[in-house]
Amino acid sequence: MTLPQILVPAAVAAAAATAFTAYAGLSFTSQIFGPTLVAPPQPNQLALTFDDGPNPTATPQLLEVLARHNVRATFFLIGDYVLSQPELTREIHAAGHIIGNHTMHHPWLARHSETTIREELLGCNRALEDTLGAPVKLFRPPHGARRPAVLRIARELGLATVQWNVMVGDWLPRSAENLLARLERGIAANQRHGRGSNVVLHDGSQHGLGAPRMPSVDAVAMLLKRLPPDTAFVTPPQWR
Repeated sequence: MTLPQILVPAAVAAAAATAFTAYAGLSFTSQIFGPTLVAPPQPNQLALTFDDGPNPTATPQLLEVLARHNVRATFFLIGDYVLSQPELTREIHAAGHIIGNHTMHHPWLARHSETTIREELLGCNRALEDTLGAPVKLFRPPHGARRPAVLRIARELGLATVQWNVMVGDWLPRSAENLLARLERGIAANQRHGRGSNVVLHDGSQHGLGAPRMPSVDAVAMLLKRLPPDTAFVTPPQWR
């Protein structure tokens, strides 16, 4: 066998290994690196989850929409913003919503050392628990990016990792109508496959406070008016 013939299979194997690692660490629903909460085989169940808050320019309006429809949601908050917005953080909690850990600074955890991973999770836990006086039980890795160490450290801290199975790209400049259409398509696809829907939206941004997230808020308001009456709103702890 010639040298090029040897190198081609090696290159193919390396590419396959890279693709496998990327899928395991970035696919929303992958369980390869460890168990995460996504959604059960209950097609009428819907969990609304919101990342990257609290955000003073959108979170209060979102809370009003959820209260109007008597819906309980889950908010994965960035620790730095919690320290900056303690009253808004307490307002989310007082409204009966679940609050989870979204790290202190929103890094790509899979690229960092175990020391940094632990510091990010511990820092956010402290910010939340000092602000709320209540323990934190849920964690969502920024970008969904993980490796075995990320999930192991979360477990050691008593945190269940929550992913999603509907994402509509609301961090991009899209209209509320476009987001609504994407939400409805994602929910319908999960129902066709016999699954509940775990929707991730963003009331804030990793890039700073004050992000313009009203299209996301308006899309949620429209969605809640259009869902069938047998929709069961749930939160991830109900799936543990």
